[in-house]
Amino acid sequence: MLPKAKMPALARDSHVVKIAVEFESGIPQLIEFDQRTPLSSIIEGLCSFWVINDSESYALRFADANNYVTEKNRHDVKNGSVLKMVFSPSKTAGEILTKLQGGKLDEMTRVLADLPGLSADITFALEFIKEHGLNLIITIIEDTGYPVNILKMALSSFVKLMDHGTISWDILQPSFISRNISFLNGSFNAEIVQSALSILENIVQNSSNFALVEKDVTLEVLLKLLQDAPSHNTIALINALFIKADNAKRQNIAATFSCKQYRSIINSVITTNTGAEISHQLYVLQTLTLGLLEQRMKTPIDAQDPDGQEKIKELRRIAFEAEGIDPIPDVTARRAHGSSYSTYYKKLGFKCDINPAQDFLETPPGVLALDCMVYFARNYTQSYTKVVHENSCRADEHECPFGRTSIELVKVLCDILRIGESPSEHGQEFHPMFFTHDHPFEEFFCICIVVLNKSWKDMRATTEDFVKVFSVVREQITRSITGRPASLEDFRNKINTFTYNTITQLRQQERTSREECESTASAIVSLKEKITPEIMSLIKEQRLGYLVVGTRFSKYNGGKRERDKYWYARLSPNLKVIHYGDCDEKNVPTLEELNSKLPVIDIRQMLVGKECPHMKEMRAKKSTFPLGFSLVTESSDQQTLDFVAPDETTFNYWTDGINALLGAAMVSKQKDDDFETLLSMEIKLRLLDTEGVDISKDPPPIPPEPENYDFCFDS
Repeated sequence: MLPKAKMPALARDSHVVKIAVEFESGIPQLIEFDQRTPLSSIIEGLCSFWVINDSESYALRFADANNYVTEKNRHDVKNGSVLKMVFSPSKTAGEILTKLQGGKLDEMTRVLADLPGLSADITFALEFIKEHGLNLIITIIEDTGYPVNILKMALSSFVKLMDHGTISWDILQPSFISRNISFLNGSFNAEIVQSALSILENIVQNSSNFALVEKDVTLEVLLKLLQDAPSHNTIALINALFIKADNAKRQNIAATFSCKQYRSIINSVITTNTGAEISHQLYVLQTLTLGLLEQRMKTPIDAQDPDGQEKIKELRRIAFEAEGIDPIPDVTARRAHGSSYSTYYKKLGFKCDINPAQDFLETPPGVLALDCMVYFARNYTQSYTKVVHENSCRADEHECPFGRTSIELVKVLCDILRIGESPSEHGQEFHPMFFTHDHPFEEFFCICIVVLNKSWKDMRATTEDFVKVFSVVREQITRSITGRPASLEDFRNKINTFTYNTITQLRQQERTSREECESTASAIVSLKEKITPEIMSLIKEQRLGYLVVGTRFSKYNGGKRERDKYWYARLSPNLKVIHYGDCDEKNVPTLEELNSKLPVIDIRQMLVGKECPHMKEMRAKKSTFPLGFSLVTESSDQQTLDFVAPDETTFNYWTDGINALLGAAMVSKQKDDDFETLLSMEIKLRLLDTEGVDISKDPPPIPPEPENYDFCFDS
């Protein structure tokens, strides 16, 4: 057991902070606020300084936040904090209630002006509610005799008091709910209307009496309010009613929004005000309306459903029968021509051409895919027939199966738009284009299916490339909606710029940029420094291995190449001797067949390019061979063994290998390329486990030291 560490001497002062305390009728004090001392004792000391007898009637409040200091939040008091000595929550609540019950309008106005700010503090709110203050506020709101300013402040106070969630919304009576509904239909102050909207939203969400709001608040009234004064409270109430409604009412709300008249109201809200709160409510509204597709998305086709069967036949008729009339109406004749129908369905790209309904059994996307395909065929007949015929008439393997790709595309779109998921509490990502059409999802599909067909052709894809094509299409769609296009036409123009080639270039640029950014991170730099010697050793080993295998060189005489004359050079396996000699064009000689030898220890230096003696002869004859190098021996006459490499790779490998034998640095461009390739590959292999994790350029900061080091304790 380690010995128990002693607490440093300064640790006893860590609970003490120096603060200022103000009092409206006294001189401010600078005091040491000890977190271990009860608040009542600190207040008593302050009251003693200011000669206040009734310390129980006072409390401390933060000067900047107007929240009371309690035993729960006292640790928010830091060095340099400024507190105020004020009346306690119970005394303040009592005085306010007394004046509200007195009924004098001037006194009511004065205390109600402060009440919303005080009610935002949970400590005061609990005291006020305990003294039946909330009931009094409800009575004031229900009373039609009070002026607008009294009503406005009472409503604001009610909202603040209820925001703490300590009182159930079920306590509210129908009379109070009806009173708030009346504020929406009359010509009341805007602040009164906003408070009423907030109250009604909470009633719908949290009260069992929400049916009263659902019955008397019409969507037309809310949209009129939204048109006159755009606010998040109006959209929030619409969303609350949407969530509580049954499926039929939800469809009715969505149909109302899809009308051009009301779509323009939403679009005006989007263009004029897209603050955080309105953005969140628009996101919720869009999630709810698109969520109506969930039922179709999760419903497989029913073999007994005539509507589904008729839609499949309609796809065939529109694609292959110009007049749109089934040429084989008779049941008996249809059976006889069953094989021809199978051919049509195969051309339409269904996996099960005998019974295409089988393709719509998978959920998602279920029958939603069939709905989208039929919508495309009906509303964009020319594009539909073009897509089908372009692929059904191809004689190669690159046809794009319309049926199979459409079903998969709908599945991808549902995933991208998160159809079926509940709205998140903080989401703000909505797409304005989905508020611009009465069938936004179907129109979205129609644009994307054309793009998919084009990308398939650009990639010269086959059915084996199905997954690869959809990874590209998904990226085309997600990149296009990132900028939140204002309309579907803007989306169409945007996605048409993201061709397959563009996506490929962007991926490469992002990969390069990411690698460059990561390569400058201190951790990556350290890793590179660590593995660089290993990489250089590997390159050196490869170069020497190349020399051991050897190379056939052409012979030159007087600066000119001798036809069909060759010589061979190779390094001995022990790396000590270079063997060389004549050879033919086909056979590789063994070491024993190479009679001439040059010990590595006798090589004085290596000359490259213009410095080589045999290259001077080539220059004199205007030869274009630059790939020469010479090995200068230690002999008295400094004889040279001259080489002319057949290609640049051989030149780089031999010069690197000779430099390695002589203990010099390898300097070829090929060495640099090999080093970068191997280093990059090794780094990627070692960082596989960190895929998707951002690596910061700088290491994370060292956390601050603890208040004390008293970590050891007796078991």
